[in-house]
Amino acid sequence: MHHRLRTALTVSLLAATALALTACNSGVVKRVSPPAASVQQLTVRADGGWDVALRLQNFSSMPMTFDSVSLTLSVGDEAAGILTARPALSIGGVSADVVNVQLQPSSNARLVVADALAGNRTLAYALKGTVSATPQEKKQRSFDVDNHSTLNQAPGLPGVLR
Repeated sequence: MHHRLRTALTVSLLAATALALTACNSGVVKRVSPPAASVQQLTVRADGGWDVALRLQNFSSMPMTFDSVSLTLSVGDEAAGILTARPALSIGGVSADVVNVQLQPSSNARLVVADALAGNRTLAYALKGTVSATPQEKKQRSFDVDNHSTLNQAPGLPGVLR
C-alpha cells in the first residue's frame, strides 16, 4: 500500500511539473523565413503572350501578405521579360498560393518555348528578382529570389507547360 501511495505521489508531482513548464511557454515561436517563387504553369495564348501561374511559397511560421513581385523570367538562356504583380495576397504560415501574371515575352523566348513544345522537351527556366511581403504584425520586407527549375509539357493540354 505504501508503495502505491508513493508511486501516485510521484506521478502527480511529474504531472504538476509538466503543467507548470507548459504554462511558462510563451506560445508558438514566430519565425520569418524567406519565401520562394516558382512557375507552376506557363500557358501560351493565341496572341503569342503568356499566362504565367506564379506559385508563391511562404516558409514562415506565420501568415505573410505578399505585397509585390518583380521577377525576371528567363527560358533556356533567353530573357523573356519581367513578371510584375501587386497581389496583396495573404498566405498562411508554411503554405502557398498562386498568382496569375500575363507577360508579352521577347521574340527569342517565344522561339525557345515553341521549340520545347514542338519537340515535347523539358524547358529550363529561371526567376530572379524580389518579392516584397509583410509578416503578420511586422514591417514589410523585401526578399531576393533566385530560382532555377524546369517545366514539362502538360499531357493533353496544347501550349501548356507545368
